[in-house]
Amino acid sequence: MDDKSVLIVAHGQPSDPALAAGELAELAAKVAGLLPDHQVTSATLATGLPPHRGLVFPMFMAGGWFTRIALSQKLMAAGGQGRVLEPFGCDPLVHDLAISIITEAVGDLSDAQVLIAAHGSFKSSAPSDVANHLARRLAHLGAARAEAAFIDQDPQLAHVTGFGLKSVCLPFFAARGSHVAVDIPTALSGFAGRILPHLGGDARVPALIARAILAGVPVCAETCRYSSNTVQI
Repeated sequence: MDDKSVLIVAHGQPSDPALAAGELAELAAKVAGLLPDHQVTSATLATGLPPHRGLVFPMFMAGGWFTRIALSQKLMAAGGQGRVLEPFGCDPLVHDLAISIITEAVGDLSDAQVLIAAHGSFKSSAPSDVANHLARRLAHLGAARAEAAFIDQDPQLAHVTGFGLKSVCLPFFAARGSHVAVDIPTALSGFAGRILPHLGGDARVPALIARAILAGVPVCAETCRYSSNTVQI
Protein backbone atom coordinates (compact mmCIF):
# COMPACT_ATOMS: atom_id res chain seq x y z
CA MET A 1 0.00 0.00 0.00
CA ASP A 2 1.27 3.45 -0.95
CA ASP A 3 0.74 5.98 1.86
CA LYS A 4 1.89 8.75 -0.49
CA SER A 5 -1.06 8.15 -2.79
CA VAL A 6 -4.24 9.73 -1.45
CA LEU A 7 -7.78 9.56 -2.80
CA ILE A 8 -10.27 12.08 -1.40
CA VAL A 9 -13.76 10.61 -1.72
CA ALA A 10 -17.11 12.37 -1.39
CA HIS A 11 -20.66 11.21 -1.89
CA GLY A 12 -21.18 13.43 -4.90
CA GLN A 13 -24.50 14.51 -6.37
CA PRO A 14 -26.26 12.00 -8.64
CA SER A 15 -28.45 14.74 -10.15
CA ASP A 16 -25.35 16.69 -11.26
CA PRO A 17 -22.32 14.41 -10.85
CA ALA A 18 -19.92 16.49 -12.95
CA LEU A 19 -20.39 19.65 -10.88
CA ALA A 20 -19.78 17.91 -7.56
CA ALA A 21 -16.80 16.01 -8.96
CA GLY A 22 -15.30 19.25 -10.26
CA GLU A 23 -15.63 20.99 -6.91
CA LEU A 24 -14.00 18.02 -5.18
CA ALA A 25 -11.15 18.05 -7.71
CA GLU A 26 -10.51 21.72 -6.91
CA LEU A 27 -10.33 20.87 -3.20
CA ALA A 28 -7.96 17.97 -3.90
CA ALA A 29 -5.69 20.29 -5.88
CA LYS A 30 -5.45 22.66 -2.92
CA VAL A 31 -4.61 19.78 -0.59
CA ALA A 32 -2.00 18.53 -3.07
CA GLY A 33 -0.36 21.94 -2.98
CA LEU A 34 0.15 21.48 0.76
CA LEU A 35 1.49 17.93 0.39
CA PRO A 36 4.15 18.09 -2.35
CA ASP A 37 5.42 14.60 -1.51
CA HIS A 38 1.98 13.05 -2.03
CA GLN A 39 -0.16 12.30 -5.05
CA VAL A 40 -3.64 13.56 -4.19
CA THR A 41 -6.61 12.78 -6.41
CA SER A 42 -10.37 12.68 -5.91
CA ALA A 43 -13.50 10.76 -6.83
CA THR A 44 -17.16 10.68 -5.86
CA LEU A 45 -19.42 7.73 -5.27
CA ALA A 46 -21.80 9.23 -7.80
CA THR A 47 -19.22 9.01 -10.59
CA GLY A 48 -17.53 5.81 -9.43
CA LEU A 49 -14.24 5.00 -7.71
CA PRO A 50 -10.97 4.13 -9.46
CA PRO A 51 -8.78 1.21 -8.33
CA HIS A 52 -6.77 2.63 -5.47
CA ARG A 53 -4.39 1.08 -2.93
CA GLY A 54 -3.22 4.10 -0.98
CA LEU A 55 -4.86 6.27 1.67
CA VAL A 56 -8.52 7.18 1.32
CA PHE A 57 -9.82 10.35 2.93
CA PRO A 58 -13.64 10.45 3.22
CA MET A 59 -14.94 13.98 2.70
CA PHE A 60 -18.01 13.10 4.74
CA MET A 61 -19.42 14.84 7.81
CA ALA A 62 -20.02 11.73 9.92
CA GLY A 63 -18.79 8.22 10.45
CA GLY A 64 -21.88 6.43 9.24
CA TRP A 65 -22.59 3.52 6.93
CA PHE A 66 -21.03 5.06 3.81
CA THR A 67 -17.62 5.68 5.40
CA ARG A 68 -17.39 2.60 7.60
CA ILE A 69 -18.94 -0.06 5.40
CA ALA A 70 -19.95 0.99 1.88
CA LEU A 71 -16.74 2.81 1.00
CA SER A 72 -14.49 -0.20 1.60
CA GLN A 73 -16.89 -2.40 -0.36
CA LYS A 74 -16.89 0.00 -3.31
CA LEU A 75 -13.10 0.28 -3.25
CA MET A 76 -12.76 -3.51 -3.40
CA ALA A 77 -15.35 -3.72 -6.19
CA ALA A 78 -13.23 -1.22 -8.18
CA GLY A 79 -10.15 -3.40 -7.77
CA GLY A 80 -8.52 -1.48 -4.92
CA GLN A 81 -8.18 -1.82 -1.19
CA GLY A 82 -7.09 1.50 0.24
CA ARG A 83 -6.70 2.33 3.92
CA VAL A 84 -9.70 4.46 4.86
CA LEU A 85 -9.07 7.32 7.30
CA GLU A 86 -11.47 8.93 9.73
CA PRO A 87 -13.94 11.17 7.86
CA PHE A 88 -13.64 14.95 7.71
CA GLY A 89 -16.52 15.71 10.08
CA CYS A 90 -15.14 13.44 12.82
CA ASP A 91 -11.90 15.44 13.14
CA PRO A 92 -11.92 17.48 16.39
CA LEU A 93 -10.00 20.22 14.56
CA VAL A 94 -12.91 20.55 12.14
CA HIS A 95 -15.19 21.17 15.12
CA ASP A 96 -12.72 23.78 16.36
CA LEU A 97 -12.92 25.42 12.94
CA ALA A 98 -16.73 25.42 13.09
CA ILE A 99 -16.60 27.19 16.43
CA SER A 100 -14.12 29.72 15.04
CA ILE A 101 -16.37 30.42 12.05
CA ILE A 102 -19.38 30.96 14.29
CA THR A 103 -17.45 33.12 16.74
CA GLU A 104 -16.12 35.25 13.88
CA ALA A 105 -19.68 35.71 12.65
CA VAL A 106 -21.35 36.59 15.96
CA GLY A 107 -18.51 38.21 17.89
CA ASP A 108 -19.75 37.21 21.35
CA LEU A 109 -21.01 33.66 21.87
CA SER A 110 -22.79 34.61 25.09
CA ASP A 111 -25.25 36.64 23.02
CA ALA A 112 -25.48 34.14 20.17
CA GLN A 113 -28.24 31.85 18.99
CA VAL A 114 -26.69 29.15 16.80
CA LEU A 115 -28.38 26.56 14.63
CA ILE A 116 -26.32 23.70 13.21
CA ALA A 117 -27.98 22.50 9.99
CA ALA A 118 -26.99 18.90 9.20
CA HIS A 119 -28.15 16.03 7.05
CA GLY A 120 -29.11 13.49 9.69
CA SER A 121 -30.36 9.98 9.00
CA PHE A 122 -33.42 7.96 9.89
CA LYS A 123 -31.25 4.80 9.74
CA SER A 124 -28.32 5.70 11.99
CA SER A 125 -27.64 8.06 14.87
CA ALA A 126 -24.05 8.70 13.69
CA PRO A 127 -24.73 11.80 11.55
CA SER A 128 -26.83 13.48 14.25
CA ASP A 129 -24.38 12.49 17.01
CA VAL A 130 -21.64 14.55 15.37
CA ALA A 131 -23.82 17.63 14.82
CA ASN A 132 -25.28 17.42 18.33
CA HIS A 133 -21.79 17.14 19.77
CA LEU A 134 -20.88 20.44 18.12
CA ALA A 135 -24.05 22.07 19.45
CA ARG A 136 -23.24 20.87 22.97
CA ARG A 137 -19.71 22.28 22.70
CA LEU A 138 -21.12 25.67 21.70
CA ALA A 139 -23.50 25.59 24.66
CA HIS A 140 -20.63 24.66 26.96
CA LEU A 141 -18.67 27.63 25.62
CA GLY A 142 -21.52 29.92 26.59
CA ALA A 143 -23.73 30.28 23.54
CA ALA A 144 -27.14 31.62 24.54
CA ARG A 145 -28.78 28.92 22.41
CA ALA A 146 -27.17 26.15 20.38
CA GLU A 147 -28.94 23.23 18.77
CA ALA A 148 -28.86 21.05 15.69
CA ALA A 149 -31.66 20.32 13.22
CA PHE A 150 -31.72 18.09 10.17
CA ILE A 151 -32.92 17.46 6.64
CA ASP A 152 -33.55 13.72 7.00
CA GLN A 153 -34.19 13.38 10.71
CA ASP A 154 -36.13 14.92 13.57
CA PRO A 155 -35.96 17.66 14.66
CA GLN A 156 -36.30 18.84 11.07
CA LEU A 157 -35.04 22.20 9.88
CA ALA A 158 -38.45 23.22 8.58
CA HIS A 159 -39.86 23.00 12.11
CA VAL A 160 -37.24 25.21 13.78
CA THR A 161 -38.70 28.25 15.55
CA GLY A 162 -37.67 30.98 17.95
CA PHE A 163 -34.37 32.11 16.43
CA GLY A 164 -34.02 35.89 16.39
CA LEU A 165 -32.49 38.41 14.02
CA LYS A 166 -29.00 38.01 15.53
CA SER A 167 -28.97 34.22 15.16
CA VAL A 168 -26.77 32.31 12.72
CA CYS A 169 -27.05 28.96 11.00
CA LEU A 170 -23.96 26.96 10.06
CA PRO A 171 -24.58 24.33 7.36
CA PHE A 172 -22.61 21.34 8.67
CA PHE A 173 -21.87 20.01 5.19
CA ALA A 174 -18.70 19.07 3.34
CA ALA A 175 -19.79 20.32 -0.08
CA ARG A 176 -22.11 22.88 -1.56
CA GLY A 177 -24.59 20.52 -3.15
CA SER A 178 -28.35 20.83 -3.51
CA HIS A 179 -28.84 20.40 0.24
CA VAL A 180 -26.85 23.58 0.93
CA ALA A 181 -27.94 25.51 -2.14
CA VAL A 182 -31.64 24.61 -2.13
CA ASP A 183 -32.90 22.44 0.74
CA ILE A 184 -31.55 24.45 3.67
CA PRO A 185 -32.69 27.89 2.42
CA THR A 186 -36.10 26.43 1.57
CA ALA A 187 -36.51 24.74 4.95
CA LEU A 188 -35.35 27.88 6.74
CA SER A 189 -37.45 30.33 4.75
CA GLY A 190 -38.81 31.66 8.03
CA PHE A 191 -35.41 31.78 9.76
CA ALA A 192 -34.83 35.36 10.95
CA GLY A 193 -31.05 35.11 11.23
CA ARG A 194 -28.15 34.67 8.83
CA ILE A 195 -27.23 31.45 7.05
CA LEU A 196 -23.44 31.14 6.87
CA PRO A 197 -21.48 29.45 4.07
CA HIS A 198 -21.15 25.68 4.46
CA LEU A 199 -18.34 24.46 6.69
CA GLY A 200 -16.50 22.48 3.99
CA GLY A 201 -16.05 25.56 1.85
CA ASP A 202 -13.96 27.49 4.36
CA ALA A 203 -10.49 28.49 3.14
CA ARG A 204 -8.88 26.74 6.12
CA VAL A 205 -10.27 23.32 5.22
CA PRO A 206 -7.50 22.14 2.84
CA ALA A 207 -4.90 22.57 5.58
CA LEU A 208 -7.01 20.51 7.99
CA ILE A 209 -7.36 17.75 5.41
CA ALA A 210 -3.60 17.76 4.75
CA ARG A 211 -2.94 17.49 8.47
CA ALA A 212 -5.41 14.60 8.80
CA ILE A 213 -3.75 12.76 5.91
CA LEU A 214 -0.34 13.11 7.56
CA ALA A 215 -1.78 11.92 10.89
CA GLY A 216 -3.25 8.87 9.16
CA VAL A 217 -5.87 8.02 11.79
CA PRO A 218 -7.77 4.98 10.47
CA VAL A 219 -11.53 4.84 10.43
CA CYS A 220 -13.07 2.91 13.30
CA ALA A 221 -14.99 0.03 11.78
CA GLU A 222 -17.77 -0.12 14.35
CA THR A 223 -18.41 3.18 16.11
CA CYS A 224 -18.47 6.89 15.48
CA ARG A 225 -15.98 8.98 17.46
CA TYR A 226 -18.87 10.89 19.02
CA SER A 227 -21.17 7.95 19.76
CA SER A 228 -21.10 4.71 21.66
CA ASN A 229 -23.68 3.24 19.27
CA THR A 230 -22.68 0.90 16.48
CA VAL A 231 -23.51 1.98 12.98
CA GLN A 232 -26.94 0.87 11.80
CA ILE A 233 -27.37 -0.29 8.22
